[in-house]
Amino acid sequence: MTKFSITKFVPKFLKLNPEARFTAREIAIWIMETYPEAVEQKRLNSNARKLPLDTYEAMLQQIISEIGAQRTSLEQRHGIRTTEGRPRRFFYSDKTEEDELIGITLLPPGDSVDAPTQYLSEHDLYPVFKDYLKDELKIVSKRIDERRSSNNRGVQGNRWLFPDIVGMEDLSEFWDHEVIEAAKAYSDKKTKLWSFELKLKVNGTNLRESFFQAVSNSSWANFGYLVAVEFQGSETLGELRLLSGLHGIGVIKFDPQDKSSSEILIPARERAEIDWGTVNRITQQNPDFKDYVKLVRQFYQTGDRLTSMWN
Repeated sequence: MTKFSITKFVPKFLKLNPEARFTAREIAIWIMETYPEAVEQKRLNSNARKLPLDTYEAMLQQIISEIGAQRTSLEQRHGIRTTEGRPRRFFYSDKTEEDELIGITLLPPGDSVDAPTQYLSEHDLYPVFKDYLKDELKIVSKRIDERRSSNNRGVQGNRWLFPDIVGMEDLSEFWDHEVIEAAKAYSDKKTKLWSFELKLKVNGTNLRESFFQAVSNSSWANFGYLVAVEFQGSETLGELRLLSGLHGIGVIKFDPQDKSSSEILIPARERAEIDWGTVNRITQQNPDFKDYVKLVRQFYQTGDRLTSMWN
């Protein structure tokens, strides 16, 4: 009979399904279904025998906990990779970290590992993320296409100047008319401006470049964020927290398959005032950004967000 072993079962399952990402729960279910005798022997030979014979969920939770506890060993000794954020996912890949950054393959939710997979590019994220901003954060947003820039820096140079998506939060949406007029007379602001740099993946290879790209092109706003579908590596979030503490850029883990499951991992530090000098520089070089500034101005003048005008 096969002896129960997390460090044998988990790598075997993931290597049978290379590149696919699985939660500890999904792996534990496979272990219980594939090695029922080993699981039962574990229950009898350990503290798990105290569990009722019919408590499937309790045994499942114990295996999930052990997978989490063995994460470091799985990474260091067995070549298993993990994502950061919740839920953490485990996967096996022959690709280098550089190759991993090229794209991402997602399993259809609820389907088996044999189901057709969906290849996702960074540009595929933009419309879905804009829906997330509108539905979850109540932010109207606009895509900034660096290819429309009038300067001669080229795409690689422009990515340090232009954010991928910019947004406006209407603080006065539910204010009484008298309060809006009072704020206007007091010259107080009734919006907060947001800026986002999107990536498919952030890992040890591109972490600092991605973060400082967000610092470079998003620090003009009240809130600047680095957004990614996956954060890979056991030290990734720790380093991002350190960098965020120094520079104020926040971090969002975005789930394009279930927008409501996305989460702000590290809140951005609010900038009290807009950096209008940087705004002017970007406006002069990119028509998309100039349209964004125009929409913000029109909102202040008319009180109408002109939602249909935000792409």
